[in-house]
Order: sequence, then C-alpha cells, then structure tokens
Amino acid sequence: MHVLFASAEVVPVVSTGGLGAATAGLTAALRRAGHRVELVVPDYGGYPLQNERCETIHLDPWIGAITVRTGTHAEVGPMHLVRFGGIERPHPYVDPDHARGWGDNDHRFFGFSAVVAELARRLGVDVVHLNDWHTAGALGRLPSSVPTVLTIHNLAHQGWADLGWLANLGGAAHAYAWNGAVNALAGGIRLADRVVAVSPTYADEVRRDDLGMGLAPLLRDRGPSLRGILNGIDTAEWDPSLDPTLVARFSSRDLDGKSAVHDALCDELGIDRGPGPLITIVSRFDDQKGIDLLTSALPYLGSMPARLAVLGSGAPWLERAVCDAAAAAPGRIAAVIGYDASLAHRLFAAGHLTVVPSRFEPCGLTQMQAMQYGTVPIVTDVGGLHDTVIDVDTNPRSGTGIVIPRPDAMAVLDGLHRGVRLATNKRRYASVQRRGMERDWSWDGPAEIYADLYREVAGMGRSGA
Repeated sequence: MHVLFASAEVVPVVSTGGLGAATAGLTAALRRAGHRVELVVPDYGGYPLQNERCETIHLDPWIGAITVRTGTHAEVGPMHLVRFGGIERPHPYVDPDHARGWGDNDHRFFGFSAVVAELARRLGVDVVHLNDWHTAGALGRLPSSVPTVLTIHNLAHQGWADLGWLANLGGAAHAYAWNGAVNALAGGIRLADRVVAVSPTYADEVRRDDLGMGLAPLLRDRGPSLRGILNGIDTAEWDPSLDPTLVARFSSRDLDGKSAVHDALCDELGIDRGPGPLITIVSRFDDQKGIDLLTSALPYLGSMPARLAVLGSGAPWLERAVCDAAAAAPGRIAAVIGYDASLAHRLFAAGHLTVVPSRFEPCGLTQMQAMQYGTVPIVTDVGGLHDTVIDVDTNPRSGTGIVIPRPDAMAVLDGLHRGVRLATNKRRYASVQRRGMERDWSWDGPAEIYADLYREVAGMGRSGA
C-alpha cells in the first residue's frame, strides 16, 4: 500500500507523549512490512534532513507561503516537513511562558491539514491515515474517492475553533460544525472512512456519554466503522538485554542483572535497598493519570514493606505533593521532577512494581514498557490498561499484573497492598514477571491490522456526514 501518514508529532523529531511514539513505531513497522509510507509532519523548528529538496506550494491566501521540505531523517527515515507562517514554535501546542495553548493553533493546524490534503492529491496515495484533531481538517478538502483512516489517540483534545473557520475547511466543511462552534475532531469522526481508537476497550468507552468527551453520539453513529487497535511499543528501544543505559543486562531467561540495576538505581536516588519491593512511577502529573489518587495513598505507604521512586511533571500542586512526600520519607520515597528518558529506562529496569492509576487511558505505554523490563504493573481497569494487563488474582495461570477495579484512592491503596503481597511471594511473582516479558509488545501486529484496514477502505468512498 502507498500511504500518506499525517501526524503532529514523531519521535525523536518532536514529541510530547504517546502520539509521537505511535507515529514512529507504526510507520517504521509498516515500512518493514513493505508498504510505502509518506510521513508528513509540521516543521516546528528546521529539523535536519539528508538529500533534502524543497517545494513551494500555493494554496489559500489565509495560510500564507508554504514550503515543504522532503528528505530523509537519520532516525525516522523519509519524511515531508511542512512550514508556513506561524507553524514554527518551541513547543508544538503550548506557549511555555503562559502555560496555555498557542492562540493561533486553529490557524496552524487547519493550515497544516490543508497541506496534507494537497500532498495526498499530488502523491496519488492509496490511503490517507490521519491522527488526532491536528490533521482531521484534511478530510474537508479530500475528494470522497480518497480512502481515509483517522486514529484518535486522546479524545480529550478536539480542536475547537470559531464558526468562521467553516469558510476555510473545504467542500465538506459543514461536518465540522458542532455545538455552535467548529470542532476539528467531530468533523474527522463524521468524514473518515474508518475511525480507530488506540485500544479495543477505549473504542467501547468513547461511545459512552460519561467517557465520550461530548462526542459519544457521533462515535456511536459510526457503528462498526469505529474500531479499536492496540498500540505497540518500540521493542528495540525497550530491550533490557541490550539497553545501554543499564549497569547490567537481563532477559526473561536470565533475570540476574535486574538486581544489579535495582541496587544501582537505589544508590543513585538515595533510596534504601530494602526492605520490600521497589515501586516505580513514570507519568505526567495531571487529572487523567490519577497521580492524585496515589498521593492520597502515600501516607499509608509506611505501613507496607515497600519503597517508591517517581519521575514526572505536570500540575504544580501534584509536583509539590510528591516532593513533600519524598522529603517526609527519606530513604523510602524519591522524586525527580521532569522527564529523563534514560532514567525512565532505569526505573522500569530496577522496579519490582509500577503503578498506573489512570482515570482514563486510551492505550498507555508505560505498563507495556514496564512489563518488557520485568516490572509488574498495578493498573486501573480502563482503556488500554484493561487490554494489556491480566489480573493475577482473578487469573492465576495467565495473570500479568494487578488490576484495580475502579480509579479511586482506596482502590489504589488496595492495589498497592496486593502488589506488595505478590512481590513477596518470589515463585508466584517470577511467573507473573516472565509472562509480561514474553508477550509481544511490538508494533508488528498492530501494523498488520492497520494494513488490513487500509486494504478494506481502498477504493471506497467516504460515507460523509
């Protein structure tokens, strides 16, 4: 298949979370499978390309002068980078000086979407794969004969704008009108041939009024055209047998090196080497991730034979709460504010347990990364967490972790107790640990499902709104 894959992010060029990792992982897997993938991303900052060629494109006057740089990125491979007035920024979405979205994000991403539609026309692709609201505006301009797939990575981000934008969104602009405004994702859901949520359970959840973020009626209307395809992770990057950030290597067949990594990390962060398991967390600190549910449980951690190491950033009050907990329990709790990719690897490699207490989770990556490194996850029973972690108490022979039935503080505390009990039963814990490590978390399986979906929509016209 010849695919135009449009995204606002791709690791390692630009990424703020799971979208960038998903873009990199899926496009690489599709290319390995023999598909021709034209990757197009906004040019936020003059990223270097090899064998570069530039093309100037003239579209609507409101977009301004457009330059498309085409070449090969050393790590991503072939790609197109789109630049026009306003797209270049130090952060793709947020003004770091004021901690809010750029005021012209509507212009930036509707303009980018217009260029995506034009590139699809010029390149003559078999299918256009769009991702999140930042590219959904392309559907208003694409002919109905062009097969399309839209993946929703997080329904919370929808691309709201003034109704005046309808004049600039192409022949199907009416599809973007929603609740008295323009909603880019609403239009994408209405117009795409197939809509994909990034896990099967999330695809079910977004149809519910309480979890559909105001778009549940549109998602229910899509019926079987809404699918759930679980994301993967980069299993070459997340491989404890090869990881250069670790003081010792290990695998599911030989776990001896994990103890050395544990001891080294404890010394690095000033945590006691015992007693009990080391619980690790790598997360954003926001309402979705449920870190406040964990901080509510921290006063009770002293009653458990366990230690805790946290890496993350986000809401200032949560940062303070985590740091205060660390200051009150030296040797038991350590907190690092920010994000350090190397430290994230070491935390997953060193830990016995990891906690993902999300209120909602479209897919989630950390639970898969942790399992790849032999760290058993404690997760809430939502979205992709439900699809990737099997509760060991309910399923003793197949369990891969602890599943918390609901996202509240008491349930999280109970999950921590269950996890600590599991970790102290060495034989049972080792079985759970190895099951998680031996699952195939790669992008190869999801890429095959997406390729089948591309073939399904090829030659079809869009149903429209």
